[in-house]
Amino acid sequence: MTGTRLLPLTTTARTRARAGAGLLLAGTALLAGCGVQPGEIPLSEIRAESPSATPTPDPAIANATPGVIGAAAPALPVTAHNGLIAGRVFLDPGRLTSAVFTVTADGGTLQQLTRPSGQDRDDHPDWSPDGSTLAFDRTETETGAARLWTVSADGEGAHQIGQLCETGAADCVNEQESGPAFSPDGKQLAFSRTWGAIDSSTQQIQYSDLYLMSPDGTNAQRLTFLTNDTPYSGEVRNPSWSPDGKQLVFEYRTSSTGQPASGRALYVVNADGTGLRRLTPWELRAGERASWSPDGTRILFTTYPAGPDYTPGGGIYTVQPDGSAIDALTPGPSEVFYGAAAYSPDGTSIVFSQAPAGGTADLYRMQTNGTGVTRITETADQWVSRPNWGTAAPHS
Repeated sequence: MTGTRLLPLTTTARTRARAGAGLLLAGTALLAGCGVQPGEIPLSEIRAESPSATPTPDPAIANATPGVIGAAAPALPVTAHNGLIAGRVFLDPGRLTSAVFTVTADGGTLQQLTRPSGQDRDDHPDWSPDGSTLAFDRTETETGAARLWTVSADGEGAHQIGQLCETGAADCVNEQESGPAFSPDGKQLAFSRTWGAIDSSTQQIQYSDLYLMSPDGTNAQRLTFLTNDTPYSGEVRNPSWSPDGKQLVFEYRTSSTGQPASGRALYVVNADGTGLRRLTPWELRAGERASWSPDGTRILFTTYPAGPDYTPGGGIYTVQPDGSAIDALTPGPSEVFYGAAAYSPDGTSIVFSQAPAGGTADLYRMQTNGTGVTRITETADQWVSRPNWGTAAPHS
C-alpha cells in the first residue's frame, strides 16, 4: 500500500488533522515551553491525558456464556419508523468491486446508489439520523487507499469527505479511513483510521484506532489509543453509536503477534474516550459492525470462526451493554455463513445477511428473538451484505 495518493488539505484541515483538535495533549505546557506548535505534533504522538490502553480483562465478561442472565439496561423511548435498508453488493463474481445499494424491507427492487470506477470497492454504508444521507468508504484499486464518502438517499451528490492526511506527511504513510458511523444527533462521524509501516512478515499495519470528526471532515479527534504503545498489535474497525450518543461499540481484531493472537472481540468506549472495556469474550470471535437496539438495552453482533473470510460456522447474538446476558439468536452449530446484522429503527425487527455453504449471500429479516425469518433479496449470483436499516422513505 506504499505510495498512497493523498490530496492536499487547507491550512485549517492540516492543523486539526495533526493536532487532533478537542483532545488533551500530554505535556502540553512542556511542549509550549519548547516552542512546539500543535501543528508540528504527528498524529501518532497525540495522546490523551489518560490514554485508553488495552484494559485488564474483566473475569465476568471473559467467562460469559450464551444464555447468562444479567441486569437489564434502562430502556429508551423509540419513535422512529422503518425506511430503506442500505448495504453492500458485489458487482462481479470475483468480489473485487462493490457498490452501496438500498432496498425496501419487503424485498422491493434493489437500487444501486454508488458508481465505483474500475474495481474500486464501496462499503460499510451508514444512514444519517434523518435518512437523507449515507456515509460509506471507498477503497481505490490503484492505490489501495480507503477514504470516507457521503451520498444522498437517492444516489445523488456522491463526494469524498476531506481526509486527514496530506501528501508526504511522515505520519500518514499507508493511511486509511473506513467504517464511518453517524452519531445519533448527526453532528459527528466515528470511523477507524490505520496508518504507519507494514510489517513484512505479518502484513500488519503499525497503528489503528478510533477517530471522531464532523461530517464535513473538520474537527478530527483521536478517541482510542489501543495501538499507541503496542504497534502492529491489531486493528480497530466498524464503530457504532449507542442511541443516546454517549458510547460507541467497535470491533478489535488482533494480529498474529497480538494478545491473543488473531483474535476478534467487541469493545465499548465512552464518546469522550474514557471507559474503554472489552464487551465480548475472545472465544466468541465477535466482529463486523455491531448494532445497538434503539431502546439501548441490547447490542446485536455476529461471530466468525477462525479461518478465511466467509467461512461458515458463526452466528448472530445479542448482549447487554454491560457484557452480560449473551444470547444466541441463530441455531448452532451452523453450516451457513452469517454476516453483519442490524436492528430496524423501531426496534421490532433485525436484518442480516446469510449465505448457504458454497452459495452467495442475501438479506433476511427476523424478529428480535430470532424467529420469523423471511428472505428479503434473491440475487442468485451476487453477494449482498452489511445491511444498515434507516428511516429514509422509498424512492418515488
